[in-house]
Amino acid sequence: MALVRSDILVIGSGAAGLFFALKASEYAEVRVLTKKKAEQSNTRYAQGGKASVMDEVRDSFELHIKDTIEAGCGLCDFESVEIMVREGPDRIEELIDLGVRFSRDDSSGTLRLGREGGHTRPRIVHYGDLTGRELEETLLRACASNPRIELEEDRLAVDLVVDAQGRVRGCLAILGDGKIHTYLASNTVLATGGAGKIYLYTSNPDVATGDGIAMAYAAGAEIENLEFVQFHPTCLYHTDAKSRLISEALRGEGAVLRSLDGREFMKEYDPRGELAPRDIVARAIDSEMKQSGEKYVLLDISHRPGDWLRERFPFVYETCLEFGIDIGAEPIPVVPAAHYMVGGVKARIDGTTALDGLYAIGEVANSGCHGANRLASNSLLESIVSAARCAALLKGKIEKDDYIPSDGEIPVAADPKDLETVILDHDWDLARRVMWDYVGIVRSDERLHLARQRMGQIGQTVSMLFDEYGISSDMVELRNIALVSSLVIESASLRKESRGLHYNMDWPERDPAMEHATILRRGQGRGPATTYGYREGTTD
Repeated sequence: MALVRSDILVIGSGAAGLFFALKASEYAEVRVLTKKKAEQSNTRYAQGGKASVMDEVRDSFELHIKDTIEAGCGLCDFESVEIMVREGPDRIEELIDLGVRFSRDDSSGTLRLGREGGHTRPRIVHYGDLTGRELEETLLRACASNPRIELEEDRLAVDLVVDAQGRVRGCLAILGDGKIHTYLASNTVLATGGAGKIYLYTSNPDVATGDGIAMAYAAGAEIENLEFVQFHPTCLYHTDAKSRLISEALRGEGAVLRSLDGREFMKEYDPRGELAPRDIVARAIDSEMKQSGEKYVLLDISHRPGDWLRERFPFVYETCLEFGIDIGAEPIPVVPAAHYMVGGVKARIDGTTALDGLYAIGEVANSGCHGANRLASNSLLESIVSAARCAALLKGKIEKDDYIPSDGEIPVAADPKDLETVILDHDWDLARRVMWDYVGIVRSDERLHLARQRMGQIGQTVSMLFDEYGISSDMVELRNIALVSSLVIESASLRKESRGLHYNMDWPERDPAMEHATILRRGQGRGPATTYGYREGTTD
């Protein structure tokens, strides 16, 4: 087993990981691991943009903070929100200096600012509806030309390496050819993104299997507020479409939601209509579908000119046209889908976690910025602000040492044996269906009880298969899906109220006594009983 050393190890190649790498490369050698191709991340699929106060005449930091905290339903950390909002404009300017092309007004050249659900002012900087792709490609180019950044593709992190004193020293990773390497570093930064693939329907790419959350929990980190899963209200409904997000920015530009008989229904659920926060819109759509028995609703922006739609929403326009839908002439069939993990590894906005040597930034982390519900387009903003803060924090924490892991500090990597693909596929699909049916947009105590039972059975099977057949990429991803699913179930079961993205029919009102975080930590009686194939060990 090869040992590979770095000053700083970054696991993940989305906006948070890449922006951190660029900032940290000013004082350290940085190695970035990504499980597939570097461009495959949730960042790439972000269509809307970044929320930031870029027009101080019509907007203000105070208004952005207020909107964020209101969306967060009492669970935001005010200090984190204030830092994110106030440092946002400077980080946007840095991205522009790197070459990110945000859309501008043709006549004045000023940034073109959009408005999305929950925002009281236009403050979304964007590049058409391809903002995530533009950001990802720009950051990748900058990293590729930086001699102090080493980016390795096809490296799936399997487990964190923790020394006898409880300090995280790096990770074990499986390469694309099946070989195992141990990556050691002075500091390890988790930037692995979200876990949308624990659900049957999601806007996330296939790589979003919750790997960072699973590894951190197994190593003893605190996991916070996983009950808050954001479902994007509008993904394209088509038998041949997969993970095709329909940007919330369409509703910001006047698109309306209709039932199949043409009725505009959002004002019946919230006076803000289509500009209500995502949790309200998603539940409204879910309610309409359940009442009508239909499999989708309609999103209609056909009243806007076709040329304008092609210019403003090129990705959505071409995507829908690919499936025979002309959005300038007809409405788009849409359904909600799992989109963003608001909860995650408990961290401060500078990435600090409860484990020495481990930092978490971006969607894998819960910095307190989003509370119980993320305000639209605050995620990319949080990612770059956290990345910059984490890089500044680690500047004085690079240790040049010759640490050599002792027995037991590196997880045992058994040689894999052949396993029929159908066995893994069955449990993969079953776990995701259990989550969709029982732990989706609307929950109940009975559904959560059934979910815990059935996920426990899946977990036992996964643990048995992991012990018998050893490490493979497919096995690791299944293990992580099962573990993170169980963590979501446990978190949801602990919250006996409805707040933000968590709605329980048996507890439909918000309870002031529950205005606190839900925290799970291995070995403290809250969390799955099985380790799902992760090595046993002391986590206190």
